[in-house]
Amino acid sequence: MQTMPQVSVASLPRLARYCTAGAGVGVSAFELVSFDRALRQAGFADYNLLRVSSILPAGVELRPTVEAPKGSLLPTAYGVFSSDEAGRTIAAAVSLAFPTDPGAVGVIMEAEGYMTEREVHELVAAMAEEAMEDRNLKIARLEVVAVEAQVDLFTTVFAGVALW
Repeated sequence: MQTMPQVSVASLPRLARYCTAGAGVGVSAFELVSFDRALRQAGFADYNLLRVSSILPAGVELRPTVEAPKGSLLPTAYGVFSSDEAGRTIAAAVSLAFPTDPGAVGVIMEAEGYMTEREVHELVAAMAEEAMEDRNLKIARLEVVAVEAQVDLFTTVFAGVALW
């Protein structure tokens, strides 16, 4: 029987001091290129995204752009949706709920699909409010970033929150 080494929580590095939210749309004859273009518009194209669950670390500060070296691994909670159904409306959004208690975590909620920007905005805001309520936390600030597009060729909508 192999034993697992003991790891102290104190030895785990703090993964993020900052967060950046962004959204974008990409269009191309190629689905992957449309995704890359959406990432470029959102400000995340030159990073290797690691998809993470939806928790804002305690005390994280919102910054307008990612200030990590290009090519870095970038933990990101995101919603992404691609379609080639011409004329359909697609949207993606993320919400960030910052707690009143600076020592508590906040939440990020993501949504995407065949809907309008207004619908996806309302959805992620409601999810953030409920997730914070589940944690008995009051919201100090709720931010939402959303994007909508009419499908042409392959169209991708992306909304994400990078933690760095």
